[in-house]
Amino acid sequence: MNTIGTLFKLSIFGESHGNSVGIVIDGVPAGIPITREELEADLSRRKSGAKGTTPRQEADIPRIMSGVFENHTTGAPILILFENTNTRSKDYSFLLETPRPGHADFVAHKKFGGYEDYRGGGHFSGRITLGIVAAGVIAKKIIAPIIVKSTLIEAGGTTDIEKAVEKAIAEQDSIGGIVETIATNMPIGLGEPFFGNIKAVLAHYIYSIPAIKGLEFGSGFAAARMKGTEHNDKFITVSGKTATNYAGGINGGISNGNDLVFKVAVKPTSSIHATQHTMNMKTGQMTDLSVEGRHDTCIALRIPVVVEAMTCLALADLVLQEQKFPRVVKS
Repeated sequence: MNTIGTLFKLSIFGESHGNSVGIVIDGVPAGIPITREELEADLSRRKSGAKGTTPRQEADIPRIMSGVFENHTTGAPILILFENTNTRSKDYSFLLETPRPGHADFVAHKKFGGYEDYRGGGHFSGRITLGIVAAGVIAKKIIAPIIVKSTLIEAGGTTDIEKAVEKAIAEQDSIGGIVETIATNMPIGLGEPFFGNIKAVLAHYIYSIPAIKGLEFGSGFAAARMKGTEHNDKFITVSGKTATNYAGGINGGISNGNDLVFKVAVKPTSSIHATQHTMNMKTGQMTDLSVEGRHDTCIALRIPVVVEAMTCLALADLVLQEQKFPRVVKS
């Protein structure tokens, strides 16, 4: 549904062209300092404006409606609200007859019987991640001294991201990308075997981001082409540090103290200006579709901060669980 987490719970709400989008965060410990200005730093990384991103400009001003008093969390649920002020819903009226190939338009219409808000993708829009980024700022404070950084390392199949974006714009097409995430200062012991292992938990959060198509930890799929003598991370200290990190900081679904490392694949944006030959669901005839309106040529440009936030949110839940049920150390 629209809620995730065990002790640190998140509930998202809103639609792309509705009145607002936002998030409710429950389980936040009291006394954590937080200001609107702190939220805006990461929110600005998600904003459009750069070449290859949507021309739609929103203020994205976070309104903290509850759970914060005198710039500190109170322990009560936190509601953060963002108003939608720059919408052009008429650009999406065609979706009733010709759903966009690759988008959720068709399945949303079938699942919700035509009652879905289709404008701008509705609740399936990437705009819903706005609240996720805001919540991630709070999560970063909970998981300290863990530091999480996500970076776009490839777009359109090349590391020359700017050139790939320019080419896609010229072709009126879209491109995907690869985002790498590294979490440093990781403790040993986060994650619970079997179903609560850290890879499974992170995968749930990461795959909840629209447009994510793949996820690999450490060596990922390359591990299938390696030998054990190559892939095994040899210990070099009694604290568990290893010479290599093919495991991506995880053994048996539990963090091992080395850096947590994973990559995600981001698909090309479904809305493109290039003509696509697809089905008109009203007439039952094939037709040409060119999607008008405002959309990203490369959504991967704006996703790193979302992946970073989701990672922090997952780790925050695991950290709080570890604190609530501390380990008994055998003497």
